[in-house]
Amino acid sequence: QLQLKESGGGLVQSGGSLRLSCVAARYTLDYYDIGWFRQAQGKEREGVSCISRTGGSTNYADSVKGRFTISRDDAKNTVYLQMNSLKPEDTAVYYCNARAVLSNYWGQGTQVTVSS
Repeated sequence: QLQLKESGGGLVQSGGSLRLSCVAARYTLDYYDIGWFRQAQGKEREGVSCISRTGGSTNYADSVKGRFTISRDDAKNTVYLQMNSLKPEDTAVYYCNARAVLSNYWGQGTQVTVSS
């Protein structure tokens, strides 16, 4: 089973930046589309960004467009989410998701807290 682990979360002031990482173990990520999701307390999990298997296509939620950048480094078996100009409303647990045709895997999440 593919194993994913997120890291890079933490506490940052409004306007600051964080870089999240999603590292895969056991198998490589090159067969998967990768998405970043987040879930704030008391709210539904929402999609933040995704990147295609080849890295040739990316997508962003309107709320983060222009501030977040998703990328992948297949040599390191890692997907990144660079988050700039962070806002308090970005506070959530961020999850990495790897999706293939018949499989879907999630990491355990990493907490991002943005203070005002």
